[in-house]
Amino acid sequence: MKNHVVCLSTTNYHPLPTRKQNVMSRLRNAEVLYFDPPVSIIAPLKDKKTAPYLRRYEQPGERVEGHENITVYALPPVLPFFNKFRWVNRLNQKRQAAFVRQKMREHGFGEESVLWCYSPTACDIVDQLPHRALVYDCVDRHSAYKGHIDPAVVDQMERELAQAADQVFATAVGLAETLAQVAPTTRLIPNGAAYEIFSRVQTEAGQLPCPDDMKELPHPVFGFVGMLQECIDYALIEKLAKARPDATIFLIGRTLPGVDLTPLRQYPNIVFHDLVPQTALPAYLAQMDVCLNVFRTGALSRDVSPLKFYEYLATGKPIVSTREPLQVENFADVVYIARAEADFLALCDRAAAEHDPQKTAQRLAYGAQCSWSERVHQIEAVLYAKGVLHES
Repeated sequence: MKNHVVCLSTTNYHPLPTRKQNVMSRLRNAEVLYFDPPVSIIAPLKDKKTAPYLRRYEQPGERVEGHENITVYALPPVLPFFNKFRWVNRLNQKRQAAFVRQKMREHGFGEESVLWCYSPTACDIVDQLPHRALVYDCVDRHSAYKGHIDPAVVDQMERELAQAADQVFATAVGLAETLAQVAPTTRLIPNGAAYEIFSRVQTEAGQLPCPDDMKELPHPVFGFVGMLQECIDYALIEKLAKARPDATIFLIGRTLPGVDLTPLRQYPNIVFHDLVPQTALPAYLAQMDVCLNVFRTGALSRDVSPLKFYEYLATGKPIVSTREPLQVENFADVVYIARAEADFLALCDRAAAEHDPQKTAQRLAYGAQCSWSERVHQIEAVLYAKGVLHES
């Protein structure tokens, strides 16, 4: 009998794969209903591009190519300020629950279903959906985000969700320690990488075509892949561009709302590139001499488990990182960690000059240990032992 999994995600299934998609697509013996997060009804006031998303929930479910066991739906739009006022969240979740129940009935999901949640706001929906088990997978310090939130409200919702869960997972030590206070069986399982994709940088070295927009770039090339969000240390990137004008800083990612990168755009040696499909990333990473993992100090950065870091490991390329997120310390033997801002430029130079096959091999080995296949195997082992999921 297949496991029926209802995933209430915080990330759209397309276009950028995160932990949610990587876990759901690797679960064995599972039929998955994946619900993209809702947009606020006032979102178009901030960004007109979001207007079409208000009616996405009316579209039929989408079967994921290559993973026909996953069907993706968009949730109906919600009232704003749900992370600030609990009564707003309760109203939102009542409407969301009616929609999810309808889709569950259409797919034959019932009381045997497993709810798999990623947001503290789900605490107000779980009692309204049929299920036999609840999983909370915590990937961020949600109360540390800025915007229209009340950290105390978010933390309380998270505590209630964790207490109700049959199993809680956390991606960082700080998150796990916090959640273990209300859910003692919380397990730490960090993020991972699609090793089979990113290791191509080494296994197909010299065979990957150089992207047109990376040809004739001055080397060394310092590369960054990921969302350009508030917690990134842009001051360090600017410092590198200013101090090393003959080098190239190549940034692949989409700039999130509220992030002003105007100071960086004055530097001719900083190249901004939009999102690249994951399967095409190895060709870009192959042209980079050093991978950058730079985060500003703070609660959000400390407890983040950046996919980019594990993807960098899987390429075997030299990595320069800030001391946060704290997980980088586990790989200090092969990662150049700038524990003080004053060390950053020198470490960038050392990384760019590295020619050490042993370090490359060790980074690849770490990347394999942190593959999504390994991470999901760890998750499944916990859930099989508890009877939350059935192996067959």
